Amino acid sequence: MIFDLDLQLLLILVLFGFLAAFIDSVVGGGGLIGLPALLFAGLNPAAAIATNKLAGTMGSLTSVITFYRSGKLDLTAVKKLFPLVFIGSMIGAGAVHLIDPAVMKPLMLIMLFAVLIYTLFKKDWGSLSTYKKLTTKRLVGFMLIVFLIGAYDGFLGPGTGSFFIFAFLMIGFDFLRAATSARFLNFGSNIAALLVFASLGQINYAYGLPMGIAQVFGAIVGTRFAIKKGSGYVRGLFIVVTIALLAKNTYDYFFS
Repeated sequence: MIFDLDLQLLLILVLFGFLAAFIDSVVGGGGLIGLPALLFAGLNPAAAIATNKLAGTMGSLTSVITFYRSGKLDLTAVKKLFPLVFIGSMIGAGAVHLIDPAVMKPLMLIMLFAVLIYTLFKKDWGSLSTYKKLTTKRLVGFMLIVFLIGAYDGFLGPGTGSFFIFAFLMIGFDFLRAATSARFLNFGSNIAALLVFASLGQINYAYGLPMGIAQVFGAIVGTRFAIKKGSGYVRGLFIVVTIALLAKNTYDYFFS
């Protein structure tokens, strides 16, 4: 039960949950903060990932609602993509038991590096929206990419927010609009994976619920900050989080 938690441990989960959601609500990458806290609490890696999905889903839903109420999230542009990431994530989460996720890590590192380099050298990229209606060929390609990112989130996860944002930037969205659209799709992939983890009994609710409540407040503060600061702030945070993701996962791959 939540009330049986050690007070010091509860404070750690709440603090890390808030910080994770503050970052995750805009550009993703909250797992960099949330997962270590859950591992520190004594959960095994599988339970930590599943429990983090519970907390992360609560945070991502909050950020989606906050962005939508502010008028920054245009659901008409992204709602048709929701079933794609939902189904993709469920397939990805189910495939964890058939394929070792470690086989995806080298490709994930290469993709993160490519995203970072492209963003750094395209300095004005995403400062203004240049989006135009996609041709049928580009639309089909974009939908396939979105589906694959959803599957990746259910299967492995790190960098999902960065990949979603990058996909929207590629079709002409500015950084803030790309971030809000990415959060909506990330919520879809989160909740799909959460349902799979819940069915497998891997979620520790005593840890996940207080951390999730903290993520609700972190998401509110993070999204409002992003709305106030605009695309320039989102771009800067996107670069910082992508570098951190790349560094952390490179270290894990070669030294852990």
